[in-house]
Amino acid sequence: MFPGSLLSRLAFVLSLAAISAACGPAVSAKPNIIVVVSDDQGWADLGCHGVRSDVRTPNLDALAADGVRFERGHASAPVCVPSRAGLLTGRYPTRFGIETNADGPLPASEQTIGDRMRAAGYVTGLVGKWHVATSPANTAQKKSIPPDEILWGDNATVADPHLPGRRGFDEYFCGANRNYAASFDLAGRTLPGAPVLLNDSRFRVDVQTEAALAFIGRHAGTRPFFLYVGYFAPHVPLAPAADYPARFAHVADPKRRAGLALIAAIDDGVGRIRQALRERGLGQATLIVFTSDNGAPLRPGMESGSLNTPLVGEKGQLTDGGTRVPFVAAWPAGLPAGRVYPHPVISLDILPTALAAAGVDARPEWKLDGVNLLPFLTGERSEAPHRELFWRFGPQAAVMSGRWKLLHHPPDHWQLFDLGSPEGETRDLAAQHPGEVARLKARLHAWAAEQSPAGLPAAPVRNPSNR
Repeated sequence: MFPGSLLSRLAFVLSLAAISAACGPAVSAKPNIIVVVSDDQGWADLGCHGVRSDVRTPNLDALAADGVRFERGHASAPVCVPSRAGLLTGRYPTRFGIETNADGPLPASEQTIGDRMRAAGYVTGLVGKWHVATSPANTAQKKSIPPDEILWGDNATVADPHLPGRRGFDEYFCGANRNYAASFDLAGRTLPGAPVLLNDSRFRVDVQTEAALAFIGRHAGTRPFFLYVGYFAPHVPLAPAADYPARFAHVADPKRRAGLALIAAIDDGVGRIRQALRERGLGQATLIVFTSDNGAPLRPGMESGSLNTPLVGEKGQLTDGGTRVPFVAAWPAGLPAGRVYPHPVISLDILPTALAAAGVDARPEWKLDGVNLLPFLTGERSEAPHRELFWRFGPQAAVMSGRWKLLHHPPDHWQLFDLGSPEGETRDLAAQHPGEVARLKARLHAWAAEQSPAGLPAAPVRNPSNR
């Protein structure tokens, strides 16, 4: 008899083979895989969540209808750099010393999702924001870089050894706003001598979408591809193209209007990417994952115009407002459509799930913290994928286990929340449930002992970097 996982994988391969026979040679036996990451998009701002009536995300809503929407999807950190480092490696970023935005670059010892997918036979690409290159906290280095060579959001030049072309990505159009280190141009042509610094002052989200479309055009129908799309939105600066805010003229708050416009631009981009796949016969055989790197910032001067309603907290905090984010996966050939998945998952799961879709099992020596979600989403396994999820950021640490969440604040303050209750993180139940506090405290201490540096925060940290 065949084990269940082998039967599931065989079913995926047979379904892809049937699609390939129907659509011609353009479809590979392995699915193409696209991971789309928005920047500072809060939980409220996905239309199918039904939280806000002012948000418009028809293409992302359609993606969720065609696949799985994760009710409790989380980022691996409440700010950009460690969150992206976790997603890229499938490991808690604190395991290798990246905890805040002041840390970095991604250590050379860590294998990225680009490295893993390349080894699985994929051509790998990255467009948009990278943000795990040279540490933005290194002000001396920043001052030595000519302003016109800075890759905004990456703080690195094309000579930086930590850019994606040297971290597992065969091709790239890397940059957040105006300046891009690229190996191909928007017409899909290879750039000799890459990385080449390109300047494009047009609206950044549209440029990043065009780069994604150029990459798809270069590889559709040749070999399976993996593409990471890092949209630099709705993160500040709140400067969308003029036609996008016009869609939200009825929204009085200018920051909210700009944030909604930036999210609409991302939504349009996802729609254009899916249309390009359909035109090439790749729509059924492509796995697309969409998520945000962290929750929305709400403090004056940092607002992205996005919201975390009804969650407590914001970017930079370990309450759900900082880590619980939009999270969707669709793969018509391999996943059920229209499912809402109730158990907690985390962006660390994206790497092992992508590998499993490609027919590769994660090896124990890789020491991944993420898990392959496919058997949980297809119904082969009914239990929750994770016994616990953990976070550590500056002066905070947290563990989530089922409905319970324990927050630690130094030196020895603990809060316990029942996420399954209407009060959620607005009511501290630590005094009423000392047994749960003791259990989760032990689990958090054990996890923290494995991190680098080891242990829980011992004292408050003033203003940890969270931009």
